[in-house]
Amino acid sequence: MLGSGGIGLALANELSTRDKNISLIDKDLAKVETLREQNLNAIPGDIKDINVLNNLDLGTLKSIFIMSSDVEANKAALTFIKKNAPDIQIVIRAFDSRQKEEMEAMGADLVVLPSNLVHKAIASGIVQYIEKTTSVKLAKDLKKLISNVHDGKFAIIVHNNPDPDAISSAMGLKEIANSVSVKADILYKGEIGHHENKAFVNLLDVEMDQSKDFKPLDYKKIALIECSGPGVNNFLPSGTEISIIIDHHQANIDEVKAEYVDIRPNIGATATIMTKYLQDLEIPIKTDLATALLYGIKVDTDDFQRNTDPLDLTAAAYLSPIANHEILSKIESPSRSVEEIDVLGDAIKNRDIKGSYLISNVGTLRNRDALAQAADYLLTLEGITTTIIFGLGEDTIYISGRSRDPRVNIGKVMQDAFGSDKAGGHSMFAGAQIPLGVFGGTKDRQTLLKLAEEVVVKRLLSAIGIPE
Repeated sequence: MLGSGGIGLALANELSTRDKNISLIDKDLAKVETLREQNLNAIPGDIKDINVLNNLDLGTLKSIFIMSSDVEANKAALTFIKKNAPDIQIVIRAFDSRQKEEMEAMGADLVVLPSNLVHKAIASGIVQYIEKTTSVKLAKDLKKLISNVHDGKFAIIVHNNPDPDAISSAMGLKEIANSVSVKADILYKGEIGHHENKAFVNLLDVEMDQSKDFKPLDYKKIALIECSGPGVNNFLPSGTEISIIIDHHQANIDEVKAEYVDIRPNIGATATIMTKYLQDLEIPIKTDLATALLYGIKVDTDDFQRNTDPLDLTAAAYLSPIANHEILSKIESPSRSVEEIDVLGDAIKNRDIKGSYLISNVGTLRNRDALAQAADYLLTLEGITTTIIFGLGEDTIYISGRSRDPRVNIGKVMQDAFGSDKAGGHSMFAGAQIPLGVFGGTKDRQTLLKLAEEVVVKRLLSAIGIPE
């Protein structure tokens, strides 16, 4: 933001509500100090000074808003940016229609004339324009990258034991590939364990393959859905070259390596991102795909009760008239397995309550999806605001966490406790997988359970800040 007058400040406030990283540059030192008191990243500087423009990190910027009251300085900044970083979106302020035409001819993406309009309304309109054009560009860049696979194969890899959000998003990406005549395979490792998930795959006849004979060199491009890197909750060896990463979970973006990366932690479901791609690319969404994407959004937002962004709601509203609600009803009400009931019973019986936190060890586990159900159910207990349920698989400790406490970011708690390569999620729900390594072959499972419980509980309590 170059210049932070009324419009600039309104824009900054509007963008900050949408989790955007913003820097403001202004020559008024008193205003800079005021902006900093409002927790905005304000920097002193006169945009007429070429050194100020030279110090801009143009390689990391997506958009620049030139909002100063000095028309000539605005035009000079516009010329500098178009010359040095022509792909950056530029929104600029003008004061009459002649200046507007001139700035458009110079390459500005949007020129605003604020004279007779309310600053907040202008800011909202500008942000909507930026979000729309950015969204369309992302979708077109993705389609172009996939179209380069015309003479090879395209692998779409979802996380281990995939859920409806991952599966439906992979289906959406495969549809984009189909639109440019590229053959795509959806691959996964593990099991479709949850009864709803099995019904989802069977009723919608989803084509997926387990990764037993996967060879990276057989594919020209590899996409990861709901994963932020090879080896992080997926079967790929660490270091595998990835072309596309699309996810909605928190990740250290500096460690994410791919030709195309779209990670949006503010969004409730990756299926929402995929729906927006299909809309922006004007690819017709068939009934089965709409049903899958809608169910993926509903599951990951818990029927829009957690981590829900307005984009999740608009995506669901778009999909709902196309989806098959009779199939949705069948998917959402399958019979419960005996194991799911057993896991819930063990979680209740073994619960350890510390204030508003509930931690429970369910012992040996065959169906890891049952952990999430138990964590959701126990979160309804009176006085409980955070639940963490864990169990022991064949060679892995599985952990599922839920929270409705606004002071607790359960995704960060999990990452602090077990590392970002083994844990992830959002502020309200998260999970972790801890490999047992050399202990995986131990026959004495009871001893292993006690050791696992000691390590898991100790790390969790430390991350939460509760004394043992």
